[in-house]
Amino acid sequence: MQGTITDEAARIAGSQVSAINEALAEKVGPQKFRIWFKNSTKLTLAGEYLKVGVPNLFIASWIENHFLNEISQAVNEVTGACAKINITIDPELSGHQRRTQLDSQAQLVEKARNRSRFRRDRTGKVQPSSGKKLKLNLDTFVVGSSNELAFNAAKVVVNEEKSPFNPLFIHGGYGVGKTHLLQGICNAIAAKRPQTNWMYLSAEEFANQFILALKLKKLETFRRRMRQTDLLAIDDIHFLASKPSTQEEFLHTFNTINLAGKQVVLASDAHPKMIGQLSEKLVNRFVSGMVVKIETPDFHTRCEICRQYAVTMTARSFGGKLQAGTSTNHFPESVIKYIAENLRTNVRELEGALLKLIAFASLQNQKISLAMAKVVLAEHLARTDPIVHISDIESAVATYFGITPATIHSSKKGRTVALARHFSMYLTRKHTKMSSSEVGRFMGNKNHATVLLACKKIKGLLKQNAELHWQGPTGNKIAKAKAVLTQLEASI
Repeated sequence: MQGTITDEAARIAGSQVSAINEALAEKVGPQKFRIWFKNSTKLTLAGEYLKVGVPNLFIASWIENHFLNEISQAVNEVTGACAKINITIDPELSGHQRRTQLDSQAQLVEKARNRSRFRRDRTGKVQPSSGKKLKLNLDTFVVGSSNELAFNAAKVVVNEEKSPFNPLFIHGGYGVGKTHLLQGICNAIAAKRPQTNWMYLSAEEFANQFILALKLKKLETFRRRMRQTDLLAIDDIHFLASKPSTQEEFLHTFNTINLAGKQVVLASDAHPKMIGQLSEKLVNRFVSGMVVKIETPDFHTRCEICRQYAVTMTARSFGGKLQAGTSTNHFPESVIKYIAENLRTNVRELEGALLKLIAFASLQNQKISLAMAKVVLAEHLARTDPIVHISDIESAVATYFGITPATIHSSKKGRTVALARHFSMYLTRKHTKMSSSEVGRFMGNKNHATVLLACKKIKGLLKQNAELHWQGPTGNKIAKAKAVLTQLEASI
């Protein structure tokens, strides 16, 4: 009888583990699941504990730092309870057979990724893929006063075989065109100089390939692939913050390409000096080139973007099969101006509003009009993020306390810096829809708990209307907490 009960419990536990694996694969994606879980982990469910067996410390550290939340969510979905996760080294997983299987899976992923991006000639030198073409082009980039300098710099990189500045570092807020310029540069160079060996990837992909190369002991192959390029374009370079080993690898990659007289183009959400936990060596390399910011598009630029997207979306999304009056040739200028006036933050908001309006007109077989736009986009406009962004908040706070935004991102803990950082976090949580984790990552890769504590502290100071003391540029400063908050909110 006891044996039957035990077997039944084991069967149920095994079934739950299978379900957890399936849920986990959905959350992290099939590729990451094959690499990090399928052949390199062993899950064991016992009561309120989930044991994750791994073959070595490297995989244990990686899973703990990157997939712990996904594992917890998967367990909760399957069992309905929050299990305590225990990651341990399992000697059975360290055997040669398991190692061979894991390497095979990882190599398949690496080959598939390389096959889509590169081919090799008989000498083994990496060549650009003959059919490779990225989505965005410089021809479709709408130029205005907010992005003219960045666009002209991109044109210089395309037209000059040896660019006068290296790297070209483009930064700005979300959805202002950074990725568009990077992909446009790659496509334009590929068309102008077809033999150019170029590479475009995100900083996250660079980091993942670097880790994979370390894991498979293929570091030299990785370095050869990254460094034997005429143009290296890296998007979201701020992802390297707080990753010292990856930063060191990228530093050597950049130095090699730069010394060879080749080009590096980078994009980031922030100026190099405002990226927290970025090594001083990298910051110095980045600012030694051309650092240019793309501002939020002005009204006239937004109007032109709307006109261009209206044409593109009508043809692409609905095959041009709209009612005659909805043709983009007759797209009312009043509607274009209405959308551009009410959506001022970024290009993605404009695209979303236009898509919704064109879809509605297509499905209802009606002409697009200003009255229709106001009705259809009412909810869209109401849900749009307010025109207050973390960069505005940081700038206002830094100016008020007499420091720089870069200092807020730093690890300094002086009274003035801490106070400014706490107010920045509090105001960002209050006036934007960013989560605590997102705020923490933006402000120097701080933990979300740090943001929660900062907000709690400011709330306490405001409740007591405590007297605040800090060191300003002209000496000691004293002010009430509520007065400080009022002045800061008035300036953002």
